[in-house]
Parts: sequence; structure tokens; C-alpha cells
Amino acid sequence: MKKILLSVLGVSTYISIHAQCNELFISEYVEGSGNDKAMEIYNPTNSAINLSSYTINRYSNGSSSIVNTLQLTGTIAAHDAFVIANGQTTVEQGGQSPPASPALQALADQLDGPYGTNGAPMYMNGDDALTLEKSGVKVDIFGKIGEDPGTAWTNVFPYTDGNGTWITKDHTLQRKASVTGGATINPTAFNPLTEYDTLPENTWTGLGAHTCSCPTGINEMDNSISVAIYPNPSNAGFFNISSSEVIKTVELYNVMGQRVLQKEGNRTSKYITVETETLIKGVYVVKVLYANNRATVTRLSIQ
Repeated sequence: MKKILLSVLGVSTYISIHAQCNELFISEYVEGSGNDKAMEIYNPTNSAINLSSYTINRYSNGSSSIVNTLQLTGTIAAHDAFVIANGQTTVEQGGQSPPASPALQALADQLDGPYGTNGAPMYMNGDDALTLEKSGVKVDIFGKIGEDPGTAWTNVFPYTDGNGTWITKDHTLQRKASVTGGATINPTAFNPLTEYDTLPENTWTGLGAHTCSCPTGINEMDNSISVAIYPNPSNAGFFNISSSEVIKTVELYNVMGQRVLQKEGNRTSKYITVETETLIKGVYVVKVLYANNRATVTRLSIQ
């Protein structure tokens, strides 16, 4: 991939957008009612990854040792998400353990459990640390291993349930797009809102797909494509893009390398209008994506 050094954005933007992006990480955590539990992992790399050396592990109720392990199977494609859901299909334990929702299980690439079998980390209930490990090496950590937060980790220091609002229980958590790699060191204190956005309980919107600031393996300087952006600078709340190729997607990145806007084309037009009312004044990288993994990158100033 050819590197882009765009004037005032310079090397820092390139490094921010491309930092890490070289290993699988946890991209979504579902802690719903009953046994409606799931986890999504994301492949930010430009190659498919065989999952045979990866496991999901649960360190429950403050344990410093693994209590449950699930061996992952299959392959995860480049820039794709892989969903693991609780696999319980019958009522167990005297009616206290209901089956997981068939609608949630239908979204899964792999089912976990049922409880008591080889697996079952997807029986977490808000106070369990989880890890994604490769050949026994932690590539991502959710929660804090060795800490029992009570009912759940919260949004107020020290992030245990004696303070603040429960976050890791009765919520779906989606990894922020700016996160480009996993947490490989057990945190001193786990604040779930640092890297995750919250959705209400039993919300599975977007499960199976993830937005990430990692590059998509495209040739970012395809000089064979003619593209024009106008007005530039823009102070009208929008800008237009006209290209010699059909426009697939438009992405905007700020000076920190964070993707702040994405708009899909209609897959037939070489023209698109992008609204910018929600963006602050400043300089942005505009990445225009086309078919066959091609793209152009240019700069936009919003005044």
C-alpha cells in the first residue's frame, strides 16, 4: 500500500489511521436477558485468518484462572466480523436457565455451550472478565482479570458496582471505531466506556458487522481515477464529489485519524453529495472507495 502524506495532516494522520490493525480483537459484547449472550470479534487485517489457534476464555467472579474455554473454529475473512453466541436450546437447571433466543443464535457463526460442556464462556453475566487468546497469548481482554466488580463494571471510578451505573450487565457494548487493536495488558482499572459505546439490553443492531478505522487494503493512490471535490473549502454544510468511476463509499477522517463520517453511494452514480452539518471546522481526509479495492484520497477544508 502506498503511503499518503497529505500536507497539514502529514505523517501523524497516517500513523493514527494505520496504528495496530494487525490482530483480531473483540468488537462487540452482548449481555442480554436470560442466556442471550454473545461476542463479536473483528479481523482488521487484509488477509483471512484461520481461527484454529484462537480461544475465548472466561475468568468468572474475580478468578485469576480460566474457568471456561471455547475453541474457535472456521475462518474469518479480511475486514469481517465473527459472532459467537450462547448455544443453549433447552430449559435447564430446574427452569432457571432458559434457552438463548433463536433470533440471536441465527446471527452466530459459532455457538457456545451448552453449560457443562467444553466451552461456555458465553454464560457471562456482567461480572466476568473475558479474553481472546491466540495459542495461549492474550490478544484482547474485556474487563479486569482477577477483579470481582460485584454485579458489573460501571462508569464511575473505581468502576465497580458500588459506584455509578452498571455498564457490563444488561447492555450491548460496541467497540468504538477508533479502536484498532485489542487490550493485551490487564488494566489497573477497567472503565468500559473508554473503548465501548453502549446500547440497551437485548439490542443486537449491527451484530455481525463492525466499523473500524483500520485501512481496507486498498490502493489509496489510484492515479487512473479522476475525482473532484467542490466546494473546497466548504462552508455550506455539504460538499460534492464528481468522479470518473462509480462511487461505492465516501469516508472522512479527522486530524486524529478517526473516521467521523461515512456515506454509501448508490453503486451506479459517479456523483455524490455529502452533508457535513455535524462536523466542526477543520481539515479532513476524504477517502473515496470504488469497485475492485480501488480508492482515491484527497483533502477537504470545512470553514
